Amino acid sequence: MGSLTVDILAEEPPLAKFADTKTTEVKTEEVTLEEKSIDLGYTEGSKAEYTIIEEPSRSKRKIRIVCVGAGASAINFAHEVEQSKLDLELVCYDKNPQIGGTWFENKYPGCACDIPSVNYQLTWAPSAHWSSFYSGAPEILRYFQGAAQKHGLMKYFKVNHRVVGAYWQENEKMWLIKVQMGDNPEDVFEDKCDIFINATGVLNKWKWPEIKGLETFQGAKLHSANWDDKVELKGKKVGVIGSGSSAVQIVPSIQPIVGDMKCFIRSPGWVTAGFGQRFAGKGGTNFKYSELQKYILANDPKKYLAYRKKIESELNARFRFILNGSTEQQEAREAAEKDMRRKLAKKPEIADFIIPKDFAVGCRRPTPGNGYLEALCEDNVTVVSQSIQEITPKGIKTVDGQEHEFDVLVCATGFDVSWKPAYPTIGRENRSLADEWKDVPNTYLSITVPHFPNYLIFNGPFGPYGHGSFLPITELLGRHFIKILDKMSSEGVTSFEAKEEAVADFIQHRRQFLPRTAWSSPCRSWFKGGTVDGEVMMWPGSRIHFFETMENPRWEDYDLTYTTTNRFGYFGNGFAAREFDGRDLSWYLGLLDGDEMQQAFPDEDFAEFLTQA
Repeated sequence: MGSLTVDILAEEPPLAKFADTKTTEVKTEEVTLEEKSIDLGYTEGSKAEYTIIEEPSRSKRKIRIVCVGAGASAINFAHEVEQSKLDLELVCYDKNPQIGGTWFENKYPGCACDIPSVNYQLTWAPSAHWSSFYSGAPEILRYFQGAAQKHGLMKYFKVNHRVVGAYWQENEKMWLIKVQMGDNPEDVFEDKCDIFINATGVLNKWKWPEIKGLETFQGAKLHSANWDDKVELKGKKVGVIGSGSSAVQIVPSIQPIVGDMKCFIRSPGWVTAGFGQRFAGKGGTNFKYSELQKYILANDPKKYLAYRKKIESELNARFRFILNGSTEQQEAREAAEKDMRRKLAKKPEIADFIIPKDFAVGCRRPTPGNGYLEALCEDNVTVVSQSIQEITPKGIKTVDGQEHEFDVLVCATGFDVSWKPAYPTIGRENRSLADEWKDVPNTYLSITVPHFPNYLIFNGPFGPYGHGSFLPITELLGRHFIKILDKMSSEGVTSFEAKEEAVADFIQHRRQFLPRTAWSSPCRSWFKGGTVDGEVMMWPGSRIHFFETMENPRWEDYDLTYTTTNRFGYFGNGFAAREFDGRDLSWYLGLLDGDEMQQAFPDEDFAEFLTQA
């Protein structure tokens, strides 16, 4: 029989920082384990020296966080930090002169949200002042900026600060962040943080279309994500390249004022009403809230919440139409085609081209375009289905040899959707995130990446993009990230890194599941990196599926490092932090009046029970 002898040596016991403890004699004991072999996971002498930390268990250590971005995700996360009882230091750097993210950057005519206003808001900052069912970009920007100001969050943001590099420092278990002030590439300073968060989203790097001769055009060029209001459109000959979510808002907005407009549409697409169209105006159109409706929103919070929940519940039920072969998918297709043909009745030849024949509704994010199809039928609008060969000094030449002359070119051609960061992001072993993602931007559950410890992403690759309002998703992830920070702060964790095998399992599951969905059908979509047949970068399940999956971190999927050589180093000197910080010492019996702090219990209040006093 093998045996193991463990000597428990007497030594000076640790003392709490905040209280005296009596020393007790510790005797040497011999322990014999009746087993053939005992595997302790390390050999004698291989475990580094361990010293007990002289502080109570779960004493919170300070965590410093750098976040890139100042849009909805960053604003919500700042609120999470503001409300947290952890010792957190947060700074959010953003390249723009104001907070607001995409709602600050996108200023093109007609820019609006396709989610109902009352459901495109933060749960901790409901507004009773929405002017219409679907809100425009200026109103949404005012909402986010107002929420940040009202809740004291502006102190976390530094605008006109562009992150230009992020480098993991293994010895310190910290990120080194390089930040450029303003537009001067020489004015760069360094910051350090325990946690680096990317809250920029994928649709933040706009790009000109890759068309031969673009730079030769002698007229004005506009991009939907970099709009210049100074360019005069009234009475001009305008060419619009693109048919995505920006184009369908721009075209009906400028159609009444331009002289002549040609829309270059290279591929079919489903054009629908906005999300929650059953609650919108006739035919899914927008409408202004009446004074009575505004009064209810402002004065009946229960009914307001029920109204939001009614719409939200219907949005959450939409996932069924994404599943190939489902009754819901067939019904969605039939309804969308019928609606599109009705709106294109003046020019039915457009319907024959623009209505998809080989992919389902939802393959691309449905493009809500109130007034877009009707605008295409106006006398001053022409749809060009011929592919573009090149751009000339005077306009656009199509493959049939025709040259279309314009005063203004509008490029509603979107963004760089490769997911590659705009700055060097260098993790462990000098790995570059751009190189790691050169083929497929694999992630662990959309929130982090192996070899890039302490790096978190709000709605990264393979997150739920086509699943309704993004805001409840980003709120969920904010809470998820706070739970990660709690463990780091309370249990002496210095780094976390997703295991490669966990990512491999995620890849395997999603690659088997996603072919079941409309997202995999042959359409060109940014869900597939702007390709027709690329990998679908979508969450493999419904919105509620994501909510439940991401409720809590799965620590079994991470490799961790600690402040000491022992994972239980945070046990400390045997006391709990609660015993010294004033919290209730018998909380497990229940709280009195909801108070988490220890209350005084004077003897005189219990005289009838203190019979021996």
